[in-house]
Amino acid sequence: MGVIVYLDTILVPISLFLTVGYHAYLWHSFKNKPSHTTIGINMLKRRAWFLQIKGGDHDKMGMLAVQSLRNTLMATTLTASITILVVVSLAALINNAYSATHIFSSAIFGSQSTRIFALKYGSAALALSISFLCSSMAIAFLIDVNFLINAAGDHEECWSCPGHIRSIFEKGFVLALISNRMLCITFPILLWMLGPIPVCLSSMALVWGLYGLDFAGKIAKTNK
Repeated sequence: MGVIVYLDTILVPISLFLTVGYHAYLWHSFKNKPSHTTIGINMLKRRAWFLQIKGGDHDKMGMLAVQSLRNTLMATTLTASITILVVVSLAALINNAYSATHIFSSAIFGSQSTRIFALKYGSAALALSISFLCSSMAIAFLIDVNFLINAAGDHEECWSCPGHIRSIFEKGFVLALISNRMLCITFPILLWMLGPIPVCLSSMALVWGLYGLDFAGKIAKTNK
């Protein structure tokens, strides 16, 4: 039992620290040098795109805005759909998994106590719920932006507060990003059901993969 508790109390906190520490470093890099992160580069491009939409012909630019935001809306809707399906599947499997805990009695599967069992499924369900909530809010914000941009075609006073429209615009993309990240983080948590070793290895693989995506601009500059 000592070995079982040791694996859970060491490897799982290391995985959590690795994931949280990476995103803290990403946030610090984004705030200080946004051009070195993919998130910052995309934000700067969206800002330029928004200014172009604001300054162009409202009829044509309104249609362009709807078409441009459609892909983001579809991706966010897909994320929300996957999240809710995993939540439902997870809820359906909880009872059967708890009944089969005696099968995973080896030390490599970690502790199978009631508290650890509840923590495994509870943390996965919480992360998925946050992802679904952020996806729903992102969809709502992006739909509002579509209405506001198209309303500006007939009512010029709508552009009297472009800061408000851009704020809603950015909130939609930020919430979509958070939703996607929470869904990605959920997969290592789900692997915790197979033991602390898979969750640690999957967390390292996740951080390695996210680093290649989040710092693509920095890596490209280094290669040059």
